[in-house]
Amino acid sequence: MNVEREAESYAFDLSAAAWHKSSASGPENNCVEITDLPGGAVAIRDSKDTGRDPLRFNASEWAAFRNGVISGEL
Repeated sequence: MNVEREAESYAFDLSAAAWHKSSASGPENNCVEITDLPGGAVAIRDSKDTGRDPLRFNASEWAAFRNGVISGEL
């Protein structure tokens, strides 16, 4: 992993981020929310606890996760 890119990702200010959640999150809206970061990275947070620090993933980590979900591996 590129430590410099990871540091850049965590240094990115999320105070004005546009968070999105799945349309399939249901009526309770208990879901994760995601926002795009520079370089294809993403930040993810719990929609029920938006005050907690979000997790951040670089582009390759996010792609691996998505591919695992799509293929049924996860």
